[in-house]
Amino acid sequence: QVQLVESGGGLVQPGGSLRLSCAASGIIFSGATMAWYRQCPGVQREWVALITSGGTTNYAGSVKGRFTISRDNAKNTVYLQMNSLRPEDTAVYSCKAAFARRDYWGQGTQVTVSS
Repeated sequence: QVQLVESGGGLVQPGGSLRLSCAASGIIFSGATMAWYRQCPGVQREWVALITSGGTTNYAGSVKGRFTISRDNAKNTVYLQMNSLRPEDTAVYSCKAAFARRDYWGQGTQVTVSS
């Protein structure tokens, strides 16, 4: 059974930082493309960043230069380092694993950026 468990969300002031983690099990993690998405209430889910099995990364324009995605294959974990956070970054952040022609999703973790 595939499981993705996110952690690291919380409340942070504008300009602050958070690091999200997504621990995977039930897949060959090193062979998966991992991605982060976010969703605000009433808004379509938005892609944030991805990292391929080979370590290539890509970012949405709204987060480029502020967010960094990385992975630790030994720990079956993908990370999202978020710096210079803005109120508009407030959302539920979820990770996705693309593996063997299937997508798997975690439950998400809430990030709130507010003073």
